[in-house]
Amino acid sequence: MKFTAAIVATLASLTAAERVKVHHQPLTMAGLIAQKSFMQARANLFLNENAEVPVKDYTNTQYFITVDVGTPAQQFAVVPDTGSSNLWIYSSNCKSVICRTHDTYDAKASSTYSSSGDAFDIEYGSGGVHGYVSHDVAGFGGVSAQMGFGEVQNVSGATFYVSQMDGIIGLGYDTISVNNLPTWLMSTDLEDKSFGFYLHNNPEQSYMTIPGFETEGYTLVNTHNVIEQTYWNLNLVSMTGPNGTVDTTGYKAAIDSGTSLIIGSSNLINPLIEGIVVDQMCAGIDSLPDITFRFDETDYVLKAADYVVQVTEFGTTQCLMGIMAMDLPEGFNYFIVGDVFMRPYATHFNRNDNTVSFYTRN
Repeated sequence: MKFTAAIVATLASLTAAERVKVHHQPLTMAGLIAQKSFMQARANLFLNENAEVPVKDYTNTQYFITVDVGTPAQQFAVVPDTGSSNLWIYSSNCKSVICRTHDTYDAKASSTYSSSGDAFDIEYGSGGVHGYVSHDVAGFGGVSAQMGFGEVQNVSGATFYVSQMDGIIGLGYDTISVNNLPTWLMSTDLEDKSFGFYLHNNPEQSYMTIPGFETEGYTLVNTHNVIEQTYWNLNLVSMTGPNGTVDTTGYKAAIDSGTSLIIGSSNLINPLIEGIVVDQMCAGIDSLPDITFRFDETDYVLKAADYVVQVTEFGTTQCLMGIMAMDLPEGFNYFIVGDVFMRPYATHFNRNDNTVSFYTRN
């Protein structure tokens, strides 16, 4: 029934979906290396029963959209992030040096602004943002909502200095929202509360759709139920590589537009990718084996051109493995499935029936 409902919702939204330009920032070596320690911190915080939001790192984020906040609209380059749930942007009252090189929100210039007085704080693996909750109109793609968001006054951590982002718009579930603030998507008056990502290595071809998903030129692979509503978590059954199949029963795949890589526990990733050697000069990539991820009963194949990422440092581009193993704490039974997966598989996130659908280009 959910499969049928997803198809009906998709067809109904064909004429309504608005394309949203997705901007691109090249992945750097520093961002790739930093991801390891930040993901470990994210896992530790997620397991803390007092934590409100999982740790997130954005040094390796590549994709941004433009969000309007206030009346008249003030524009900000933000990360559209399915792995978090809050909107926050830098404030014109920000005291940190970083705010001098980024766009900031001027509450006094907005006729729709109202104050809250509540503190807004998020600690990330690489630092934190601190400020207060403000209320205003925020939107993109012709869709807007009156909502509470973080107006950030102080910033700590090198992550934010190396990123072009002015903030984040969280597209995850309300259950991991700081201060229990309603998410942007659920604050809109959209009847179809769903959106799509079409990510490509060629930045000019990347875009989002909202509401709904454009199916023209794409073929549905399958639709999967969200099995836990924090991240967009799917049932990860197994992974298969050149060394055979790795059983991942009990693990969830968090489909995360705010992360560039696929990241999982060392005891499962290491046997999956053992023996796969990615030449840093990008030679022989086409000869590397496929890797398959199974969600429910559906196999999703990644070719080497999908899972090998290019990173740039000091004008030099190198190829590296985009599937990363790390020592995560016991009980963190999640694989973070980021842009490496979402580029070959266009993704429809659907809050109408809590499903995620994947498509391939025709």
